[in-house]
Amino acid sequence: MTEDQTINSFGRLLDHQAALRPEALALYAPGRAPLSYGALRRRVAETGQALNGFGLGRGSRVAIVLPNGPDMALAFLAVATHACAAPLNPAYRAAEFAFYLDDMRADALLVAQGSDSPAVEVARERGIRVVELVTDPAAPAGTFTLRADPGNVPPTRTGAAEPGETALILHTSGTTSQPKLVPLTHTNLCAAAHNTRAAFDIGEQDRCLNVMPLFHAHGLISTLVATLAGGGGIVCAPGFSDSRFFGWLTEFRPTWYTAVPTMHQALLAVAAEHKEELAAAGLRFVRSASAPLPGPVLTALEEAFGAPVIEAYGMTEAGSLVTSNPLPPGVRKLRSVGLPVGEAIAVLDKKGRRLGPGEAGEIAIRGANVMGGYEHNPEANRLAFTDDGWFRTGDEGRLDEDGYLYVVGRTKEIINRGGSKVSPAEIDDVLSGHPDVGLAVAFGLPHPSLGEDVAVAVVPRAGVSVDERELREFAAERLADFKVPSRVFTVADVPKSPTGKVQRLKLAELLATSARQPVREPRGPLEKQITQLWAQVLERDDVGPDENFFDLGGNSLLMARVSARLGEVLGRELPVVVLTMYPSVSALAAHLSGSEDGQAPATGPAADRIDRGKDRLSRQRGLRRRTATKESD
Repeated sequence: MTEDQTINSFGRLLDHQAALRPEALALYAPGRAPLSYGALRRRVAETGQALNGFGLGRGSRVAIVLPNGPDMALAFLAVATHACAAPLNPAYRAAEFAFYLDDMRADALLVAQGSDSPAVEVARERGIRVVELVTDPAAPAGTFTLRADPGNVPPTRTGAAEPGETALILHTSGTTSQPKLVPLTHTNLCAAAHNTRAAFDIGEQDRCLNVMPLFHAHGLISTLVATLAGGGGIVCAPGFSDSRFFGWLTEFRPTWYTAVPTMHQALLAVAAEHKEELAAAGLRFVRSASAPLPGPVLTALEEAFGAPVIEAYGMTEAGSLVTSNPLPPGVRKLRSVGLPVGEAIAVLDKKGRRLGPGEAGEIAIRGANVMGGYEHNPEANRLAFTDDGWFRTGDEGRLDEDGYLYVVGRTKEIINRGGSKVSPAEIDDVLSGHPDVGLAVAFGLPHPSLGEDVAVAVVPRAGVSVDERELREFAAERLADFKVPSRVFTVADVPKSPTGKVQRLKLAELLATSARQPVREPRGPLEKQITQLWAQVLERDDVGPDENFFDLGGNSLLMARVSARLGEVLGRELPVVVLTMYPSVSALAAHLSGSEDGQAPATGPAADRIDRGKDRLSRQRGLRRRTATKESD
């Protein structure tokens, strides 16, 4: 049995590090003196005794609603060691707090002194004990006292919890269904933390800058506890800030930081203003997780920070980390989330059978880090676990010949376009390479004949605008025709979860209602001709010049029919690939006429441009085919 396997509870982990390196610094924070491992262990024990004095002990469920920082970090460790911690997002509204406190059956709520959080009123309405954290900003990081009415009944079990006891309960994000309650034991969490420590070779020489929220497994386990498992130090920032981040780099000299893609992109947007701080940073690596990182962003991030960017994959039910690309000199594969980290992984078909390399299916995991099952939810457990113990993640992916995992997307996010499966992440990755695009998020829109069609929301870079036709051409040069978005929405921002993860399904719901534009009468003879032809092909009476062909029920077969009939009417060949660049009557008419009003026929220079466009696209696609063939050889 290895040392990692014997350190299987938070109490044992903290005892081990305090005995081994009592004076080494564990917790850092802006504006506070650091806290050593010896002091950290004492503070955790003192906080546990205070909880016992309030009638809270092992098995008691304590909801924590605190801002990011060292007090939150130490409070979590203390509550998880001596009771059961349930961190919640401070930004929740009253109705959300009511749901979560009821669902977890909370015994107490821990908040900052004088907190105006709606959680306080919700807790008092339910008779849940409220414990206040009174911080001492002049004392070292993580120094505080607890204040509450003494408990009427002393806890039946005191002291540090055993490995099999539940240390942490979290809710799944609930983006596709009602949030489910995930109980994680000390064994689960210590296994996950040690796997992370080993994957990133975290040791006492390391210092992590944490900007991730401490109410989520990524920030709590893969960052905080993994750092402590390696004996390193962790900088507990008050949260993510693209303006303060670079000052923290200079002040604390971290060896690594971790963030979600939206945070990385925000830092990249201002990186040019902080070249001196970046040049002196000396980071050992940068970690990205919780969502796919577009290839162009990864490359730009490595150039800006001068460090390898390691993509990883994890989930709440596994205490966070599941796979990771290796650190140099190991092989990192672009668009892969790497190799399994310490535990088993498989790709299963719908019947639960394991698939071979290159075959896409549902990602499944099992191991010491994986929860035993959702709490009081037998139906969810029946669907999630196979008879032989695999946990179905709900993510679609494949393993290559070397065992590297590629995540295609959430099973419910995969776009089924007329039977062809489209990975939204692949489209995100391609369009993120366009110089005018700051963020691209693909999703499926309901379609009357295809079932779903491909759409994308684009956030332009600051100070620029994006052209829908140009983006579609950009995609067509790099993707198969069925993956090219039929709709491009320009948006100021996209909905995100509290951890910064893009909520793709929510975005689809918001934009689906705006897909159809108001109908107007066609202008000029060419618009009228095309409108009449579309109406015939689509078998509709209400085609408007500004409506999208695909929104009206069009598909590639019907577009081919339009191409043939337009060719007959205009007396020249009109390739389908050109028509897809102009999916509305008005855009197509303007293009064919070489004018803005669509009133002239497609002859002369306009017709020549169509031919040149066809030739250019044919050459580019031929080159891609030859390149793909060469790479496969």
